[in-house]
Amino acid sequence: MIQRKILPALIKHLRRDEFSVLIGARQTGKTTLLKQLEQYLENQNLKSYFISLEDFDILKELNKHPENLMKFLSSRIDSRVFVLLDEIQYLDNPTNFLKYLFDKYSSMIKIICTGSSAFYIDEKFKDSLVGRKKIFELQVLDFDEFLLMKGRESLIIEKNKISSSENYISLYRNELNVLLDEYLTFGAYPAVVKANETEVKMDILKDLFQSYLKKDIFEAGVKQQEKFYQLIKVLAHQSGSLLNMNELSNTLGVSTSAVGNYINVLQKTFHVGLIRPFYGNIRKELTKMPKLYFSDLGLRNTIVNIFQSVSGRSDKGGLFENLMYGALVQKYQKDSLKFWRTAEGNEVDFVIDDASGRFAIEDKFSQKEFKPSKYSKFRNAYPAIPMQCVSYHSDTNQSSVWRWL
Repeated sequence: MIQRKILPALIKHLRRDEFSVLIGARQTGKTTLLKQLEQYLENQNLKSYFISLEDFDILKELNKHPENLMKFLSSRIDSRVFVLLDEIQYLDNPTNFLKYLFDKYSSMIKIICTGSSAFYIDEKFKDSLVGRKKIFELQVLDFDEFLLMKGRESLIIEKNKISSSENYISLYRNELNVLLDEYLTFGAYPAVVKANETEVKMDILKDLFQSYLKKDIFEAGVKQQEKFYQLIKVLAHQSGSLLNMNELSNTLGVSTSAVGNYINVLQKTFHVGLIRPFYGNIRKELTKMPKLYFSDLGLRNTIVNIFQSVSGRSDKGGLFENLMYGALVQKYQKDSLKFWRTAEGNEVDFVIDDASGRFAIEDKFSQKEFKPSKYSKFRNAYPAIPMQCVSYHSDTNQSSVWRWL
């Protein structure tokens, strides 16, 4: 059981009155995090209660009235207690439940809860919870966490040495390359990373796609499930491309509003993410169409059914671009991540428009593919925004992917 990078932020938030709401895709480790928080609280001699709402009897009681939570706590609360609620979205009205308990008991009870789908968070967690909750999003493992789960903590230090010095010669670079190829091929769901055999990894990924995604779309109320699956397969083949709703509508034979609803479900269940265009001149620069990426490459590769070595794949450029999307999402707020494109087709993969500043990234599988002259229009339009190429295979450590993982 490794410590996820989000854990210190959750521990720090324990001191706040606001309730902590941990969201993320199924099977990313939210319940494990709750258990780690429970262990931390126990080590601090603080009273805590772990309650799973997958238990129907408990769920039935809490749906009757929030006060029924007290039935599952000590008869007398003489000091602040911490309630760890797993799967809050199963409640009929989680918003009213949390609002009631916060307004009446926030000085006595601190709730830390999980929810598998942002679909429920958005629909039920209304504005009435402003100031009463803080949302934390748990993603799949980043590359450091991946190495930790593989038992290769020493390679994190080696990776950082490679990225920090152009002159550093690492004896472990080939091993890191092999592990990065595995990361791109099978993704970063904890259960997949822990599995040692390729066939087992593939079986887990297929189960994630066939079983857990099916739960997501059923609970989201998707009617035409066959069309939904057709859409996700089209999107998997077009990862990193512009999201043309009219084109998808014609391909699937459904309305654009249906396509929009399906994509919204995929977003709210954390399977895909969208980034919006960055522009200064809306007449010259395209467009309102976003670009779409998958949150986990293993799931994406399962959908397209390609698991061969990365270097031999025809889609390796798009695979690497999706990897960079995931790495940047781990480091920056999603809303600060954009792309640039003109009506003539000039494009820069990522523009980070962050409070700390702006910079642009063009990613290439091989550094030799990068031609600086192709990006003169961007540089002329935005001379104050520095731009760099990041590559999967690079002649210099400074321009390689290791700086971002």
